[in-house]
Amino acid sequence: MREPSAVFVQIGTDLTAASRTGASWSVAGAEVIWADGAVEVTAGEISRVALRWSEPLPPGALILGDAWERSYGDLQWRHQQPERLLPWYFLVHDPSTGRTTGAGVEVQPSAFCAWTVDADGYTLWLDLRNGGGPTELSGRTLTAATVKLFHDAGTPWQTLHAAVATMSSRLPARPEPAPVVGANNWYYAYGENFDEKAVLTDAATIVELADGHPVKPFSVVDDGWYPGGIASGGPWDRGTPGVFDDLAGTAAQIKAIGARPGLWFRPLLVREPSSQARPGPHDKPGRALDPSYPEVLDLVRADLQRFRAWGFELVKHDFSTYDVFGAFGPAMGSRLTDSGWQLHDPSRTTAEIVLAFYREIRSAAADVVLIGCNTVGHLAAGLVDVQRTGDDTSGRDWERTRKMGVNTLAFRLPQHNRFFTVDADCVPCTPQTPWELNARFLDLIARSGTALFLSIDPAARTKQTDVALRDGIHLALSGGGAGGIEPVDWLTSTTPTAWRSGGNPVHYDWSRPWGADPVS
Repeated sequence: MREPSAVFVQIGTDLTAASRTGASWSVAGAEVIWADGAVEVTAGEISRVALRWSEPLPPGALILGDAWERSYGDLQWRHQQPERLLPWYFLVHDPSTGRTTGAGVEVQPSAFCAWTVDADGYTLWLDLRNGGGPTELSGRTLTAATVKLFHDAGTPWQTLHAAVATMSSRLPARPEPAPVVGANNWYYAYGENFDEKAVLTDAATIVELADGHPVKPFSVVDDGWYPGGIASGGPWDRGTPGVFDDLAGTAAQIKAIGARPGLWFRPLLVREPSSQARPGPHDKPGRALDPSYPEVLDLVRADLQRFRAWGFELVKHDFSTYDVFGAFGPAMGSRLTDSGWQLHDPSRTTAEIVLAFYREIRSAAADVVLIGCNTVGHLAAGLVDVQRTGDDTSGRDWERTRKMGVNTLAFRLPQHNRFFTVDADCVPCTPQTPWELNARFLDLIARSGTALFLSIDPAARTKQTDVALRDGIHLALSGGGAGGIEPVDWLTSTTPTAWRSGGNPVHYDWSRPWGADPVS
């Protein structure tokens, strides 16, 4: 990739143009070097660096980007929108020539990286801050990111596949992953009114519906198993008295039924104020742990080791992006978090600290299957086995499943088996949602070969649901449909209805008879 045409550096509040000498740009004691795509930054303090390339945009071009963490039903090809933030990578499709090109950064960078694209070119924004303030590099040279150019690979879909492969080429080769399929009780229990008996019923249900398949399904105990209420935080050393008195015993019983036990937790939140909590914005001050403290990593390591000792074979860690930044992806925008606060260790960028946190979890988990939820996909790539790529589906509102689940699968499916196993979230089977539409989502997930989790309310089971559930679970446990699946109308729809599976067309109608519910 050719060198940028201009570089801008922000140390305090303003971006300042840097002066160029060869492949180096400098301003106010900061130096930026372009080294064959690697962006190296040396500075005392640093907040942001912007690299600009001048290149006219094709008329009528369609542009696609990714998301900071999960997507929220908002991924789509759009016409030119200069202020639109495109995290991690972007593609530009020229409808007049059919060519698709773009650029991105390698996974596991040391900065939060995003692009903007306008009529005259594109800009890479490297957020090098620590929390809401500058990072104190103190003269350290940091390789902030490595930029990759994407060439046309035949179609937009093939180009996105090639782009993801390019951005993850330095990751160790992923072993052929076993299909990840199982039960998860969240979308019918929602963390309330369930106990060990209900968990064991879920395990028995998924084993029954797997119908003797040689690949064992998982059965995940989601949020609500510990004292304190939903999403209230640790310590994660015990279950709710009288409900989950012996988590090791629960895991053993799930195994005895024939499933693999899994457990949810929120690693960076505790129920009581802590001296290792971060000072930044949060709804419950003093409780969101700061992962730049070594003591916090020690605590998280001990949690993972405890879950392994209890016998859990899968752990889902959740909410860490929110607990670091005080916001979910859509609210992060270009600022990421509120200004005026920093993490305990100001010498590292937030990206470096989050990356170290993910690496610690990966190391402590050892052979446990890790699911990242509300984790930053471009940083977690290679460090989680499974990634929740979209916001929650729903066992209460079909429209949420359509908006979130279908959208994230359609636009992030190329990340599957390169960054991690993609998880578009659970397929509900509940009395509150229409089974005929859930069954279509089940068929799509099963054909894709991505992770399939199901929230099956015992009250919703019928002969009809069981037939579809057995078929979908068996297909998913067998690795999905031959040849995978591809959205055909993704250039013009956020929730594609036209797909191609194994070379054959498949149509999914996602709407009720009156169409989609309007957003209020």
